[in-house]
Amino acid sequence: MSVLAGLRDRRLVGAPTRAQTVAYGASAFPANLLLQTFSAFVVYFYVDHLGVPAGWVAGAMVAHGILNAVLNPLVGAASDRRRTRWGRRLPWIGLGIVPLLVAFALVWMPPPLPPAGLVVWFLVVVAVYDVAYVAVVLNVSALFPEIFRTTAERARGNSPRQLFALVGMILGTAGAPLLYDSIGWAAMALVLVVVCAGFFAWSMVGMVEREADEAVRARESTVGLGDQLRYTFANRAFVTYVLGSLLLQSTTAILLAGIPFYVRYTVGGSEADATLLLAPIFVAAIPAILGWSWVVRRVGPRTAMLLVVVVYGLATCLYLVPTTVLGAAAAGLAVGLGVAGLMQVLEVALAQVIDDDERRTGLRREGMYFGANGFVVRGSVVVQAVVLAGVLAASGYVEGADAQGPAVATGVRLLLGGVPVVLAALAFVCFWFYPLRTAAVEPVGAATG
Repeated sequence: MSVLAGLRDRRLVGAPTRAQTVAYGASAFPANLLLQTFSAFVVYFYVDHLGVPAGWVAGAMVAHGILNAVLNPLVGAASDRRRTRWGRRLPWIGLGIVPLLVAFALVWMPPPLPPAGLVVWFLVVVAVYDVAYVAVVLNVSALFPEIFRTTAERARGNSPRQLFALVGMILGTAGAPLLYDSIGWAAMALVLVVVCAGFFAWSMVGMVEREADEAVRARESTVGLGDQLRYTFANRAFVTYVLGSLLLQSTTAILLAGIPFYVRYTVGGSEADATLLLAPIFVAAIPAILGWSWVVRRVGPRTAMLLVVVVYGLATCLYLVPTTVLGAAAAGLAVGLGVAGLMQVLEVALAQVIDDDERRTGLRREGMYFGANGFVVRGSVVVQAVVLAGVLAASGYVEGADAQGPAVATGVRLLLGGVPVVLAALAFVCFWFYPLRTAAVEPVGAATG
């Protein structure tokens, strides 16, 4: 039997092994390394390094955001409806990895073109990157509720995945500048592509689908996109979950966007000191992920979500206090506990929603649920932009000024220490009405594997 045939014919029975769990989790490293590098540096590269007008790049990024949001439910629904000898998810993942890596590299390797040509290059290459990224990452995520079938399995299985994700985020933020500064942008892209290819290859060991009931799969293939959307957004458990998730992820987006302003205008640090505020968040989150795994197993997704909101909201209040960079860095340690909770509990809760949907409909629709979730939470970018712009405008911030008025320091302090508390309180209300109150909703057939 060939290697490809062996991969094609694998089916998971019972709980995954430790090797499969870790290998599956390894997929989060390249996914987050690529995402973080792209998000953090692509605007700087095209505007500052290539000289493309900032307004043009901003318009291209808006198009990128819209395309990414729309692709999520479309790819999710298509993935749910199509089954091959390889399964439902693996063809998307296997066929998407190479275009994803090639498109990512080409983003940083444009030909010598005038600014208008560079914008066209950006739009075309990033469109390929978006399609491939959603195809790969959404289908990897859709495998999570299928591979791990109980709340306890999911809490344990999600830990290595989120640890790999954190390392990818850190290296995407801190490692990419070291690479492009020393070897250039094109070489940086090639190094990251090679590393990501290795991790994706490793992760295939853990991407194993379960045997399908052909009668159920036949029913799933007949459900159109309109019905998929209607069933999903009529699900009270999903609606309360996804609104709470949107609010919490908006909070995180506001914190990350506001920290450079907070460092400079509120605690009087330099621009480089922003790293000192971001690093403690990640440092605290790494061990805290394991602690939150225990909490989820002990109390179940709903109670864990409520606890996460309380911890996260109270932690962000600490940004109201510091007057120095070190004090703000200490507050970041507490915020990291909340960030770890978000990373650990949200996907476990979404998997529970999918299990409950299967009990009511008889269908497994992981792709659509993860796709609809991705579509909604992209709104966090809009919430972040509106809130940040509103607070800066209300406090009298002047773009490009060497100094700002005292109201700016107060406004930015409230941005980090006040606005997140309000959003967390609204998220608490959403999760309070989350109807799945048992510790677990076992999927159909979980007991028999």
